[in-house]
Amino acid sequence: MTVVQPGKFITFEGIDGAGKSTHIERFAQLLRARGIDVVVSREPGGTPLAESLRSLLLSESMRPETEVLLAFAARNEHVKNVIEPALEQGQWVVCDRFTDSTYAYQGGGRGVKRSDIAGLAQMVLGEFEPDLTVLFDLPAEEAAARRGRARQADRFEALDAAFFERVRQAYLLRMQERPSRFVLIDARQNVNDIKVMLDNITINI
Repeated sequence: MTVVQPGKFITFEGIDGAGKSTHIERFAQLLRARGIDVVVSREPGGTPLAESLRSLLLSESMRPETEVLLAFAARNEHVKNVIEPALEQGQWVVCDRFTDSTYAYQGGGRGVKRSDIAGLAQMVLGEFEPDLTVLFDLPAEEAAARRGRARQADRFEALDAAFFERVRQAYLLRMQERPSRFVLIDARQNVNDIKVMLDNITINI
C-alpha cells in the first residue's frame, strides 16, 4: 500500500507593491520542475465564497474589526475546502497571503489588537500554519511608486505611506517572532537576483 506523504504549505507575504505576486507563479514552476504537484491560491480568496468576501474587503468601507472577521471567514472556507484537502493528497500549496497578512494589515495597519486576531486564528486554524513563508520586504515609499506605475489602486492600496510602513513593521515583527518559518527577500533587488534566491529556496525546502 502506498502511503501519501503530506504536502507542504508555503506562503508569500509583503506589502502591496513589493513584488510577491509577480514571483509566486515562477516559484511554483520551479517546484513543478522538481516533479512536485503544486496548487497556487490566494487570500482572501481560493473558493467562490471566499472570492466574494475578497471583493467586499477590497471595495467596501468597513470597520477594521469587520475586516478581520471577513478575512477569517474567507480563510476558514479556503483552508477547509482547498488547502487541507490538497495537503492530505500530497500536493504542495503555494498561497499569495495568509494569516500573517491579517496581523500586518489589520493588526499593524488598522490597529486591531493582536490578541483578538490570535483568538480568531486559534478558532479557525488551531496550530495549523505555513511550513515556510517568503517575505518580500520593501520600504513603503518605494512600494507606493511601484503600485502607481502598475495599476489603479484598490481600497487598501489607496492608503498612505504611513499605513504601509506600519504594515511593513508588523511583518518584520512576525518574522522576528517566528524566524525558523520565514525567509526574507530584499525586494529592492533586481528580478534576476530574486529569481536566484527563489531557486535556492526550492532546493533547500
